[in-house]
Amino acid sequence: MRKHILLLAALCLVPLVSLAQTGAAPAESRLKKIQDSRSIALAYRQDAAPFSYEGSDKQPAGYMVELCRTAAGAIGRQIGVPDLQIKWVAVSTQTRFTTVANGQADMECGASTVTLGRMKEVGFSSLTFLDGTGLLVRSATGGYSLSALAGKKIGVIAGTSNERALDRALKALVVTATVVPVKTREEGLAQLESGAIDAFASDRVLLMGLAAASKNPAGLALMVDALSYEPYAIVLPRGDWALQQAVNAALSQIFQSPALPELYARWFAAMGKPSPMLEIMYGLGGLPE
Repeated sequence: MRKHILLLAALCLVPLVSLAQTGAAPAESRLKKIQDSRSIALAYRQDAAPFSYEGSDKQPAGYMVELCRTAAGAIGRQIGVPDLQIKWVAVSTQTRFTTVANGQADMECGASTVTLGRMKEVGFSSLTFLDGTGLLVRSATGGYSLSALAGKKIGVIAGTSNERALDRALKALVVTATVVPVKTREEGLAQLESGAIDAFASDRVLLMGLAAASKNPAGLALMVDALSYEPYAIVLPRGDWALQQAVNAALSQIFQSPALPELYARWFAAMGKPSPMLEIMYGLGGLPE
């Protein structure tokens, strides 16, 4: 447990120290544009329930969407624009980082894992959630472990941290399996249900949401063990320390407020109480003034 706590502390600091490694902040922070336009552009995913998706009313919904909406309100108060307007920008797995990097959105509120490689293109806020790469299989498969999938086909979205985690796990356990690249989670689920693949790898909470929305939830099962830890954060423009500070200050207020347990319960009640690691993450994210 102590090893996990130290790892989590290091992960929480990564987004904060990254700016020192990427050079000086840009000449003008996006905060000025946000203040002048009295609006903020928030990117959201349409396929990442329960973190970020489109509800039945075609409006953005989810844990990260609600977290960003609340943070935007706090940022508005910080810059003297209490009626700050939100402009929602839909993005995909493939476009989420470039949309922030090229200025089409000021923040991305999806299910994005903080990695050193991604820091070459974008920045990140304090951590907002902890998940792990898991495997969704058909209940009839049995075993519910990576070793049980030797010689079988495992789907994963190409270019994601899940793909890298799956590759590392297969090598570590000396398991030979065929990795099948897919473009979306919906495609992965469809192939799993049809029998074209034997398992689908993605973030565990996202897999739970995917299974719940499937044709036959009872016919699917989630592997118990996580293949990796996936620390989530809000995606920000690279090197924009002023916006990062404003976002982190907003998150700190949220993480210290009595509204946090309600926010968690609203989206993750089926998971029970937050894990000890997640509790620690929330505590570390509640930075003092």
